[in-house]
Amino acid sequence: MIVRDIKNIIGSKQEVHAEEGQWVSRRMLLKDDGMGFSFHETIIKANTKTHIHYQNHLEAVYCVGGDGKIEDLATGEIHELYDGVMYALNKHDDHNLYGGTKDMRMICVFNPPIKGTENHDENGVYPLEE
Repeated sequence: MIVRDIKNIIGSKQEVHAEEGQWVSRRMLLKDDGMGFSFHETIIKANTKTHIHYQNHLEAVYCVGGDGKIEDLATGEIHELYDGVMYALNKHDDHNLYGGTKDMRMICVFNPPIKGTENHDENGVYPLEE
């Protein structure tokens, strides 16, 4: 059984910050935990824009606080995000994520799992770690 307290993740090497400051990801379950997925709490800062294109991972995200928007760059469609809304990037969807008027608190699951120190590259991609 794995039990983790977010208070022990904050300030540790499992708390990863966006290079430009738009988000902070608190990685609670990682590849080495052997679950077949990784599990994170991510805070999207208010009034920010982040380009993301996970070409190597699928992700499901559940908003549990705050507000924002997600823009599908293939279709131009924009969806409002707020407490209770989930989205899944089931086609490696290229998108922009916008922080709204308040920081957005998101619960995220990645498949395959990440190792823990990944940050987006210039194309919004996490590398595929073997």
